[in-house]
Amino acid sequence: MRHCLALLALLLSLPLSAAQLQLELGDGTRQFDSATLLNHPQARDISIEQDVAYKRPMHYRAVPLAALLPGIKADDHLQAVALDGFAAEMPAGPLLQAGPAQAWLAVEDPAKPWPALGNGKPGAGPFYLVWTNPQSSGIRPEQWPFQIATIRRLAPVEQRFPALLPAPELPATDPVRQGFALFQQNCLVCHRLNGAGDAQFGPDLNVPHNPTEYFQPAFLRQYIRDPQSLRQWPQARMPGFAESVLSEQELDALLAYLAHMAGRKP
Repeated sequence: MRHCLALLALLLSLPLSAAQLQLELGDGTRQFDSATLLNHPQARDISIEQDVAYKRPMHYRAVPLAALLPGIKADDHLQAVALDGFAAEMPAGPLLQAGPAQAWLAVEDPAKPWPALGNGKPGAGPFYLVWTNPQSSGIRPEQWPFQIATIRRLAPVEQRFPALLPAPELPATDPVRQGFALFQQNCLVCHRLNGAGDAQFGPDLNVPHNPTEYFQPAFLRQYIRDPQSLRQWPQARMPGFAESVLSEQELDALLAYLAHMAGRKP
């Protein structure tokens, strides 16, 4: 019994393991552990007035994300991959700017873990992309990926996944093209389309059937605005898209893209 108590005391005295962040920026792979980032020269304590993941004010130890992206240019394309396979597509420009909206990598202290995101759910750590003053640049909820494991530079979505592209003859001003941009920002983080995409969360939105083919238009809009108002189940993970996030005009364009792609299956 004495030996068991001594072993338990030893285990409790050991430091908790630091998480690893992997950066794949085209010039090799670099890794940072949470202890290093918590003590980064540019790390500071920040306050987030309305945290997207926790839906309340939060305080973090964080590093300006731009400080971790040497060599990245504004026209580069980045992807943040979470521990559970969530893949957020991110143009680099907003991530590099120092204001008015600024991107930060919040770092969870292993000795002071962040709270759970809900009953039976983990927290947002070990690394979480948060924004100060997000409303000044129209930052969307999908631009707040959490549980990040890897950040990597990739070719733009339209180059990696041509199966997502609308018909080339559409004019640049066609709402379908705006819908394609909105699909990348709001849907591609969880869904694939025509088998194209990196996400592993939700179902493919065109194969075998497109939601515009089996939802009545009013119910499809209701489902996008508030999924739980139409289908309720405990494991539901799709967020609702309020008008403050996706305006009526933007929703029209997104639906136009989906309806257009129903005719462009592989």
